Amino acid sequence: MTSEIIVAILSLLGTALGSFGGLRLTTYRIQQLEKKVDKHNNFAEQIPVMKRDIQVANHRISDIERIINK
Repeated sequence: MTSEIIVAILSLLGTALGSFGGLRLTTYRIQQLEKKVDKHNNFAEQIPVMKRDIQVANHRISDIERIINK
């Protein structure tokens, strides 16, 4: 009977440690994924700004070409 209790306690400890380790690993992985998502979102926010800057540069180039070709 005491051996059954010891086995049950050891099983409980093993399960608790395994669950705790799994939770820590899951938390770590979620944090890493959040960092990747933040990088992606930051890049996605910059794309419209880059497009606008390119359009402005193209208009300036067109204006300079018109002045030169007159």
